Amino acid sequence: MSYSSSARESVVTRSTPSEHQSSFRESTPFLPNRPKLRDVSLIFNEAVVDEPMVQRVWWSTCEAEMVFSSSVKTSSMIAFARSPEGETSVHLRGPEQSSAPVGCDAGWDFFGVDLRMGTFWPRFPPMRLADRQDALLPTLPGNRIALDKVEWEMPTVQNVDVFVRRLADAGLLVFDPLIDDIRHGGRPRGMSERTAQIRFRGAVGLSRRKLGSIERARSAARLLIRGGSISDAVAVGGYYDHPQLVRAMRWATGQTPLELRAGKTYVAF
Repeated sequence: MSYSSSARESVVTRSTPSEHQSSFRESTPFLPNRPKLRDVSLIFNEAVVDEPMVQRVWWSTCEAEMVFSSSVKTSSMIAFARSPEGETSVHLRGPEQSSAPVGCDAGWDFFGVDLRMGTFWPRFPPMRLADRQDALLPTLPGNRIALDKVEWEMPTVQNVDVFVRRLADAGLLVFDPLIDDIRHGGRPRGMSERTAQIRFRGAVGLSRRKLGSIERARSAARLLIRGGSISDAVAVGGYYDHPQLVRAMRWATGQTPLELRAGKTYVAF
């Protein structure tokens, strides 16, 4: 996987150190039912942190060239890709409404955060970042990031949650507290259905209907990968029958239910 980056905006001030301490620890337990994964050529880990805007922190290493499947996703993310030469690119990515094959070259390292639903960049709305239309942040010498005409220290996997908090403190990353209520059919402050839909799409980058389709498909796919039965996957996903499950899994993961159960191709969730 190849990336490029360049400084595209002038930098006039420097950010100051944050008083926040990272809640990430190397011993942080993995999420329930999501153990450390190792493919033939890929090592993947994830952990939870206390930062409320972060859904999970993840990191991976490609030990050899490979191609895997990237599934549909509901969350936005901040991702960092480091080449074997030590150059790092910074990507802002929105939700993904279809699966896609992804290439990974030997020696590349990746880490990042999946953001809590309702957390977004006002400057980079999720709909603009959806479906792998990444915004690439400018990077500078000295392992720095240029953002909003400020130099930011490049985070590591151990303190990327602190980086997220600093972005929020600077007003660059915001959280809409009404999104969870709207997601479950609520009408906060008496807003109309249309207003609620517009607000939801603006913060999440998806309609509530599409969000539900993605979440059901991901649940069914995870079940199949763990060796669950076809009939159980149909029930978990709320599908009518096996053919509908097959169509959903091809859309969501690029694989059939039988291929998911066989586990021959790694699926990135």
